[in-house]
Amino acid sequence: MVEKIMSGENGNVRHVLSLSGGKDSAALAIYLKGKIENIEYVFCDTGKELDETYEYLEKLEAYLGKPITYLRNEERGFDELLLARGGFLPSPQVRWCTEQLKIKPFEKYIGDSTCYNYIGLRADENRKGYISTKPNIIPKYPFIEDGIRKDDVIRILEESGIGLPRYYEWRSRSGCYFCFFQQRIQWVGLLENHPDLFQQAMKYEKIDPETGERYTWNARESLAELMQPERIEQIRREHQRQLEIKQKRNKQNLTLTQLFNFDDLENDDQCLICHL
Repeated sequence: MVEKIMSGENGNVRHVLSLSGGKDSAALAIYLKGKIENIEYVFCDTGKELDETYEYLEKLEAYLGKPITYLRNEERGFDELLLARGGFLPSPQVRWCTEQLKIKPFEKYIGDSTCYNYIGLRADENRKGYISTKPNIIPKYPFIEDGIRKDDVIRILEESGIGLPRYYEWRSRSGCYFCFFQQRIQWVGLLENHPDLFQQAMKYEKIDPETGERYTWNARESLAELMQPERIEQIRREHQRQLEIKQKRNKQNLTLTQLFNFDDLENDDQCLICHL
């Protein structure tokens, strides 16, 4: 188990917990409350988060009784970075959004300090993700060390009274509203719950009239194509089929939490600093 760490025993070593606005990092903050003196809580704010994410962080901040520091790229936001890249959208292969809007602000905040960075990766997850590799930033995984699994995370959140973020009603992970790691069913959820944001995400997509090259969030279809009624019905059917496969594999009924947070249907290579 994680034992109480006193800052005086560690000199100038800093202890920083990275929050994503998701369930796992929130549960980790609750789990470590009172165990690490002078722990710092940070959230890398892209400016493209859901309102529900900010609401959840405010709720968590009140519970923790300590401020959450919001880190931003003070030089250029997403729109400026996109313009500088000629409209080339970020993708799983080229994650410039994570690098510029998450990793760099975090590394700037840490500077040259020796820092233990607490990350909410669970014991039942098998993924590495994408986070800082600076040698002075040392990752720590208390949930892995203590064998904390998904059911434990849900219990921690429920017992604290924090619960899950509201976006879990239609989305399974935190991150920008237009995150390219979203499943198609979650794009449908964005359309239904935040049609204004869906329209904004559509505006970022471009098709070069001369070359025919497509700059879209999904490699195989644009959001304009995805939002067609017949396509939405097809997406719903495929989503239900995948849930039934999981249900049969697990040989148990899906709870509401599992229904909207089916981690094993997600891409395991998502950015840890965005999606925990």
